Amino acid sequence: MNQAVVASISRFQAEPINLKNDKVQRIFRAIFGLMAVVLIIPVALIIYTLVQKGGHAISWDFLTTYPTNGMTAGGIYPALLGTIWLVVVSLLASVPLGVAAAVYLSEYAPQDHWLTRVINLATINLAGVPSIVHALFGLGAFVVFFRLGTSILAASLTLAVMTLPVVIVASWESLQSVPQAFREACWNMGATRWQTIRHVVLPNALTGILTGIILQVSRAAGETAPIMFTGAAFFLPFLPQGVMDQTMALALHLFTISTQVPGVPEEIPFGVALVLFGIVLIFNTSSIWLRMYLRGKKKW
Repeated sequence: MNQAVVASISRFQAEPINLKNDKVQRIFRAIFGLMAVVLIIPVALIIYTLVQKGGHAISWDFLTTYPTNGMTAGGIYPALLGTIWLVVVSLLASVPLGVAAAVYLSEYAPQDHWLTRVINLATINLAGVPSIVHALFGLGAFVVFFRLGTSILAASLTLAVMTLPVVIVASWESLQSVPQAFREACWNMGATRWQTIRHVVLPNALTGILTGIILQVSRAAGETAPIMFTGAAFFLPFLPQGVMDQTMALALHLFTISTQVPGVPEEIPFGVALVLFGIVLIFNTSSIWLRMYLRGKKKW
């Protein structure tokens, strides 16, 4: 092998700095992979514990009958139906308002204006308020001031206020991700700002908006303090007939039978927790599937 070939081969050999960088890259890849596994392990342990200890309680009768024997036996039908009531009504209240606020902040509001800064600051602060404070606000505002009483509507509006920042932030980020060229193309064709938003911006931002809805559902279904003061009941022998009635809820029912009711078999609280986890999983899976379907239809 002549010297020219040897020089050509040595020219492509890794330098010490390249070997060092490759070693550092492998170390950080292993660290980040370990962190991902550490995040997955607690979730897997929670699911395993719920299925192991609460799976025996799950049955058709458990899902479709009322609690009996002082809530130490029977099913969870009123609490299951009440949770669905609360989640759906809170969605109807928070999603339109949150998306409208995000549209204003993204498409209409001047970016460097005192009102925009105030709205952004209020949204950030609202996201950090503890749930018990939201509960007291809901009690004073919706139950007392607006005279809604302890009802599904009052509890759902409290949940809507609590989860509103999540919807606003997720929707705003999704609207901002739509390329500006899409808007400019519509304006050049003579479309108004609202027509551009309605027919171009919102359809392309829908996947991100669904992300906010997923987070909203997960939090609304599992909250206890906000509904405890505003609309959820310890026990009701009847089903709610409308939004002005009280209702049972899985989160409060789980808290009650775990801490306030003696003699409850161990599998019942774990079964309630498993059902609550399943409801959140069904909502999230449906939203994720819809988001992936819509994302697959995008052309950009």
